[in-house]
Amino acid sequence: MNDDQSLRQDLDPQSDHSSDYLPPHPHHPSHPLQPQQQPQPQPRRPRGFAATAAGSVGPTSPSTPTTNKGKREREREKERTKLRERLRRSITSRMLAGLRQYGNFPLPARADMNDVLAALAREAGWVVEADGTTYRQSPPPSQIAMGMRSVESPVSSGVRATKSLECHPPHNPSSVVRIDESLSPASLDSVVIAERDTTKNEKFSSGGSPINSVEADQLMQDLPIRPGNHGIGTTAFSTPNPYVPLYVTLATGFINNYCQLVDPEGLRQELTHMQSLSVDGVVVDCWWGIVEGWSPQKYVWSGYRGLFNILREFKFKLQVVMAFHEYGRSESGEALIPLPQWILEIGKENQDIFFTDREGRRNTECLSWGIDKERVLHGRTGVEVYFDFMRSFRTEFDDLFAEGLISAVEIGLGSSGELKYPSFSGRMGWRYPGVGEFQCYDRYLQQSLRRAAKLRGHSFWARGPDNAGEYNSRPHETGFFCERGDYDSYYGRFFLHWYAQSLIDHADNVLSLASLAFDETKIIVKVPAVYWWYKTSSHAAELTSGYYNPTNQDGYSPVFEVLKKHSVTVKFVCSGLHVSSQDNDEALADPEGLSWQVLNLAWDQGLLVAGENALSCFDRDGCMRIVEMVKPRNDPDHRHFSCFVYQQPAPLVQGAICFSELDFFIKCMHGEIAGDLVSC
Repeated sequence: MNDDQSLRQDLDPQSDHSSDYLPPHPHHPSHPLQPQQQPQPQPRRPRGFAATAAGSVGPTSPSTPTTNKGKREREREKERTKLRERLRRSITSRMLAGLRQYGNFPLPARADMNDVLAALAREAGWVVEADGTTYRQSPPPSQIAMGMRSVESPVSSGVRATKSLECHPPHNPSSVVRIDESLSPASLDSVVIAERDTTKNEKFSSGGSPINSVEADQLMQDLPIRPGNHGIGTTAFSTPNPYVPLYVTLATGFINNYCQLVDPEGLRQELTHMQSLSVDGVVVDCWWGIVEGWSPQKYVWSGYRGLFNILREFKFKLQVVMAFHEYGRSESGEALIPLPQWILEIGKENQDIFFTDREGRRNTECLSWGIDKERVLHGRTGVEVYFDFMRSFRTEFDDLFAEGLISAVEIGLGSSGELKYPSFSGRMGWRYPGVGEFQCYDRYLQQSLRRAAKLRGHSFWARGPDNAGEYNSRPHETGFFCERGDYDSYYGRFFLHWYAQSLIDHADNVLSLASLAFDETKIIVKVPAVYWWYKTSSHAAELTSGYYNPTNQDGYSPVFEVLKKHSVTVKFVCSGLHVSSQDNDEALADPEGLSWQVLNLAWDQGLLVAGENALSCFDRDGCMRIVEMVKPRNDPDHRHFSCFVYQQPAPLVQGAICFSELDFFIKCMHGEIAGDLVSC
């Protein structure tokens, strides 16, 4: 091979050396007279993107993948990209839900990252204009004179810096800040740090600081210091005194029975008092008997529209209650807020639409669950009536949902808005600590019982127990609830299972439609605290209220499984904590034991738990017992309530509650007063 041929082959990499017509040079390695060299290893086969690129250029050697293989590799990469995108969207969805639920951020239903950044920046004190222009308001002169605070001082436990704020390497000019999921609305301040020049990575000193003294001073003010949280590094499961948002139930009376707003000035005074106490939000009952009070499917929301507009002025978060029960009783025995009049008219002709006890007495507090799927309400079933009401509310106040003003909706599922039978109603003569009576003697629930007994193969079981006593009986006075009583017989277990299953089915039916009406909105269900006779083997009061929870049975897990199915928040009524030890001993009550069972079962199911006080728990001792329940100090996982609703016996302006006591209680909930100091 001469020099010209060698040069030509070097310039033409595509030329085929093996097919060259020129004979090999005698000194060439391939000449027969030359010793044979060891075979060279095959070049590595390109993979992934290299294979794709090689396939697009064309084969250059026998080891290059074929075009079909490159195509398959591209298809696989597309699938991997789809999976990564699904994971990213699921993470984003959970982040948005957490910001709405725990931080009460006003994010729209279809929020994107621009909405999130804008909400975080506004919460931190920045100004974000409609076109995206973002800037911080000018600080007061007093802050400029103070200069930069020491970054060594403790800050909120909700912020954990994985790198020291003292220096930033050139390849990582921004500090890494994580936000703990137990943060309060006030502490979810976004730490916004501008991009720094990589040359400005010295320690914070005069002339070389990436953040000037004014910005650092305002940044430290944006990170509130919580008592009981020392330094950086605590997490949601190690925060000793977490922030629990507190809502206050708005006193009934600002909306009359004709759905008109009365005393708007008094309402503003009430909200001003709440604002001075640093309340996080307000709970408003939307009464079915007011909105649809006179004609079926004629919904009047005008009074609530005026009320919500005033709430918007005060920038309170709002939880609304779909109240499908009546409220209160006057001295004459009439309900202050009854069920709709057209429902009561139907009830005069068909009294079986109401719950009925063994003696045939009707309870008009709420509709029987037996008509959930019976078309006895002018051609509609019970669940259809509830759904139409919820859908009307969602349509009427769509703007409030879009603004994020409405943070949650509570669905009333029974007596007093709680998921229970009206088994211990005061209007029927019940007094604490009576066991109550079973409420299953209307025509429709009896038909359901007969079907269940026939399916079981024992038609003679289609009856309620005849030895369960009356409203004010004690368990030992009855043959059904006493020790080794009929509650644990074959018939007793069948009946109690059917009775509890009717409650579960009602919750499932209504929540299925509520999830459709309030898509992407947190739904709350209130669970009662039936704590008397808890220390007996039968748990009689729980049995009559619909919870099959004797000592040998777990009556709450089946309920929580349905609530978990619909991703609802359980609101547990913190009741019984005010009862004296003597009364508890007489009724064999155990409110602490019941709350321990309910809360741990709910948390084990992965449910969020909220709380609400009984109306009689507004003294300091009762409030501190509630704080112990909301933030259990002995819980190894340091779990706590997601929020708490404070029921007030009367409007704050009437002075029925001492402001100092309520302020003390709110500070305990917000973590400004450590729980261990309170108990000392």
